[in-house]
Amino acid sequence: MTPLNRNLLIITVILAAIMELIDISIVNVALSHMSGNLGATLEDTSWVITAYAIANVIIIPITSFLSANLGRRNYYIGSVVLFTVCSFMCGHSSNIWMLVFFRFFQGIGGGALLSISQVIVFELFPKDKQSTAGALFGAGIFIGPTIGPTLGGYITENYDWPWIFLINIPIGILVAISCFFLLREPAVKPEISKVDWTGIALLAIGIGALQTVLERGEVEDWFETKYIVVLTIIAVTTLLAFIYWELTIEKPVVNLRVLKSKSLSIAAILTFVTGFGMFISIYISPVVAQRLLSFSPYQTGLLLLPGALFALLALKICGTMLQKGVSPVIIIAAGFLLFIYFNWRMSGMTLNTSAAEVAASLVFRALGMALLTVPLTMLAVSSLDDKDVGQGAALNNMMRQLGGSFGVSIINTYVAHRFAAHRNELISDINPNNILAMDRLNAYIKYFQYRGFTYNESKVKALKLMENIVMKQSSLLSYRDAFFLVGLFFVVTLPLLLFVMNKSKKPKTSMIISDH
Repeated sequence: MTPLNRNLLIITVILAAIMELIDISIVNVALSHMSGNLGATLEDTSWVITAYAIANVIIIPITSFLSANLGRRNYYIGSVVLFTVCSFMCGHSSNIWMLVFFRFFQGIGGGALLSISQVIVFELFPKDKQSTAGALFGAGIFIGPTIGPTLGGYITENYDWPWIFLINIPIGILVAISCFFLLREPAVKPEISKVDWTGIALLAIGIGALQTVLERGEVEDWFETKYIVVLTIIAVTTLLAFIYWELTIEKPVVNLRVLKSKSLSIAAILTFVTGFGMFISIYISPVVAQRLLSFSPYQTGLLLLPGALFALLALKICGTMLQKGVSPVIIIAAGFLLFIYFNWRMSGMTLNTSAAEVAASLVFRALGMALLTVPLTMLAVSSLDDKDVGQGAALNNMMRQLGGSFGVSIINTYVAHRFAAHRNELISDINPNNILAMDRLNAYIKYFQYRGFTYNESKVKALKLMENIVMKQSSLLSYRDAFFLVGLFFVVTLPLLLFVMNKSKKPKTSMIISDH
């Protein structure tokens, strides 16, 4: 392959991965517009997010199997075409359930774009440049979820919600054409084994049920709703059956035996926590900026820009450090500490926190994520045989997605509970015995009287104003608690690195050269 074709293919597959990752979060800001336009409730519309997440998590761990049986080139191009066609159909859906249906199959196509793109990027670099490949691909992993909400908000405000799907069409066509001419099968093709239909069915049912519970649990008041209880039982039983089945058959669709590797097991846990923190922070940071600090969507997008620029630089530095033999464990520890510091800063914010302070905090988040993406993948596969590298990388990618799903679900529930607790606490302070509260109330009453309202009208308006202040303060305190909780998760799991401290400074970087 000529250097030009090689570079074009690298750009193509990274673009495909970014497109897939953007679509995870791009619809978040457009749900209310979809709801009104399609005549659906907001709860029903949120299935647009749930369907994509379920499909993604189902398909990622079996990309190795599908790639081996269908041929990597056919599977990858087919996935791009499926993603693009379903994007077109999503943009032209006439009702909510038609949109959810095509969104699910868009997620099926998107699953391959992340995992196999990673394989191709590493394959196109020589072994001594694998860390550079990791930095390039890490940039895509970081950029996608970061710009998704901002891009979605801009499109929804200036155009209409269908365009958040329709913009995928020209990109998808370009990727498909480029791959048709440039992409080849790997030099070493995996052995095609018997189809493990039982494993595929158990995984699809179990992950599908689990993702539905996680995505819908808070909305449906968890186990107060019958179908959530039923799906929880189904998820637990089928996933346990899946684990047993995959460990006992000779040719499993997902080779769970690779988890015997201590490095992979610990990296998977740390990747889960990283996904937990990454998706939560990108989920609640814009909410805090817009709803509590009164920033516009454009200003919120600008808050993320400095961090994204610093992250790209950090990814380059990270690649250089790995190439020079710096242990990924050291870089992972640095990434965790930076992310802990980000959460500590955000847990101390007030309603007067400036845009510059928030942007500075988000820089530490971005730097932390940049230092975690590549080294965690390298740690995950560092002790695996070449034939198992692809499977290990796929499992690691799945853990990031699951971490994000668990994280958003947990944080929604946690914020709701903390909001209620803070509101009750603040309201209890507004009583005749609290001189400061009564002085504030009387000042508001006098203000409204000055504006021409009667005393009774002024009192009602003053109490409503006090209630609004309490609500805003309660929201702020609950989100501060959320950031603190995320930071605590990172603190608790950081010591796991002690168990892999004896890993060689230069782990196996021929990673992902085998197909998966």
